Amino acid sequence: MLEVVLSFVVILAVFLVLPLIVGQTEHKVMAHMQSRLGPMYAGGFHGWAQLIADGVKFAQKEDIVPAAADRRIFMIAPGVALIPYLVVLIAIPIDRDRVAVDLDLGLFFVLAVMGIGVLGSIMAGWASGNKYSVLGGMRSAAQLMSYELPLVLSASSVAMAAGTLSLPGIVEAWQWWWLPWQAIGAIVFFLAGLAELRRPPFDMPIAESEIIMGPMTEYTGMRFALFMLAEYAGIVVLSFLTTVLFLGGWQGPFLPGWLWTLLKVFFLAFIVIWLRVTYPRLREDQLQKLAWAVLVPLSLAQLALTGIVRVIT
Repeated sequence: MLEVVLSFVVILAVFLVLPLIVGQTEHKVMAHMQSRLGPMYAGGFHGWAQLIADGVKFAQKEDIVPAAADRRIFMIAPGVALIPYLVVLIAIPIDRDRVAVDLDLGLFFVLAVMGIGVLGSIMAGWASGNKYSVLGGMRSAAQLMSYELPLVLSASSVAMAAGTLSLPGIVEAWQWWWLPWQAIGAIVFFLAGLAELRRPPFDMPIAESEIIMGPMTEYTGMRFALFMLAEYAGIVVLSFLTTVLFLGGWQGPFLPGWLWTLLKVFFLAFIVIWLRVTYPRLREDQLQKLAWAVLVPLSLAQLALTGIVRVIT
């Protein structure tokens, strides 16, 4: 029991630190790619204090609840958006011996819990008493329904290849030749995960130029900061899952396993930020077409290919 508690504490520390590092990295990467000088000045050398400045800013802002809002749901929505990612990290292995709980149905558990996070956006949109917020919440629900299917199908392909739903078991079964074999599934999984996180170019539920900030329009101060933390935590979880399922997790030469895992996670987080800087926001019809006309057929093709190879070998 004590070992499980200590593992949970370590996971909690990782959960609190990694999203903040990803947030700081996003400031710097976007500043370099877009020639934005602002994030390079706070605190002196390379703007090291930008994250601290953001935290102080959020803490000083007034906490406002609109008069027309459903106060109770409005207040708990940021927590509903954030907590599922904390729960998910309990089952994700960082190393062969570093996982809080090795679940036999770990992949099923992780995918099920991740889907709960979008409820925070839906609750926030409905409870705000704002038409733009309601529209953003509806868009969040539409994206979840569209992209959950390719996400699950591509993850199922890896589970079929490994013959297990245990996340450490999948890493143990992983071989280097899975990189080309499961490449289509990896791309589908990563893009579907980005869409569920509502990250650019799939940020239609927020779409500042159309519906202000969608479900977060009426939020201020620390509650708004919790939504931002949930977004960065989602990036960390998506990067961890892609690493575990498609990149061999802790496997790699020379370096310790946990270091290989973190290097792969930060590489994927960089790709997430890079996509935000590079691609414009999709239209709603383009979003649905990408899901149902492209990603779902690709994920089904990957699943069929995996089944054929399993039968032959």
